[in-house]
Amino acid sequence: MHGRRPRSCDAAGFSAVRARVVAGSFAVDDVTHIHSICSIDLCAPLAELAGTIGSVPVFRSHAGTAQECSREGDLLPHVVMLERFGGPDGFKVVDQPMPEPGEGEVLVRSLAASVQFTDVILRKGRYPDLKQKPPLVLGYDVVGEVVGLGRGVTSLAVGQHVADLTITGSYAEFRTLSAKRATPVDAALDPAEVSTLLLGWMTAYQLLHRDGKVKAGQKLLVMGAAGSVGQALIVLGKLADCVVYGAARAPHAALIESLGATPLDSDETDLATAVSGGFDVVFDGIGEDGFSRTWQAVGPTGHLSAFGFSAGVANDSSLMTIGWWFAKLWWWNTFGGKRSTSFFSITSLRKKHPEWFIADLGVLLGLLYADKIQPRVSDRIGLDGVADAHARLERGGLDGKIVIVPQTNEVAR
Repeated sequence: MHGRRPRSCDAAGFSAVRARVVAGSFAVDDVTHIHSICSIDLCAPLAELAGTIGSVPVFRSHAGTAQECSREGDLLPHVVMLERFGGPDGFKVVDQPMPEPGEGEVLVRSLAASVQFTDVILRKGRYPDLKQKPPLVLGYDVVGEVVGLGRGVTSLAVGQHVADLTITGSYAEFRTLSAKRATPVDAALDPAEVSTLLLGWMTAYQLLHRDGKVKAGQKLLVMGAAGSVGQALIVLGKLADCVVYGAARAPHAALIESLGATPLDSDETDLATAVSGGFDVVFDGIGEDGFSRTWQAVGPTGHLSAFGFSAGVANDSSLMTIGWWFAKLWWWNTFGGKRSTSFFSITSLRKKHPEWFIADLGVLLGLLYADKIQPRVSDRIGLDGVADAHARLERGGLDGKIVIVPQTNEVAR
């Protein structure tokens, strides 16, 4: 159906309406116009328009709400539904009705959404703040194009690119966002690269400057340095004029060195004696031995910034065990003398200081635009590749971010 006009349709009239759809100015009055120029059911030309411009038909009414045609047989947007907690086989690509933006919301067509290890924790039902139960749609971040405005939205416009940290709901072709939380993005930037900033690079930036409060000349240790957050910590740590060491498996040594850090073999190196006087700040998202190994590497006045426990997830550690690790962090921070610890949560910090998220993302977008950072996108996949992406994440060994580009699926529709 893509690329064809509706049967018995006036070409000039149809083209005029299509132009208004592309421009984002299609309104309710155009419904009557389409019906007058096409001698077939109203939904057909709307679906035809969708095939022509590469999206499901969405338009603004004069009242400011988004509407869409949803009769049986129409082209409906896809989402990746998690039908049960557990392994990657719990995912299924399904159709869902077009979401409707409520007051203060915008409807976006997804341009990119990254797949990350936090999603694995969510998929297994191990994420502490997750209140929803399957069936649900995962997806921690999204970069999209605004295609519809809810009532009262004046800060954003149709056609504008925006980004947000969503926690769930972004493994989808379309979704709604709060207009207040959506950050405008320069359309000249690669949406896939922007998506890598929202969790991985933002976590790294805030770990360095909000949690670790690093200073020029300090010695930093990054665990899991070959991962997406690890790479971002190295690059941003070097930009802050710190001396950075990256711990990872031996095959990743060349990558870590190319980013400007000193590689350490995470399987063989005694981190406690790796540098004289210990490290000023250690960043650990792995939690090996319940963070005990990295705590030993912290210098006399140093700080341990913990931000994940991927080792526990990989080993299917119980919630009680992981809870004990958090208790250890509290104990060390309380009775560790001049040494300190913290467990960083980007979502908790955003709730406390939403203005910091906007400001820090602005810094990262500026660095990306100036080509001072080059996020690594290892693969761009369609929605049907999500299950395999999760399996690859759990196997490890990736040197970049896997990013969902939903338009990849259009060729199969």
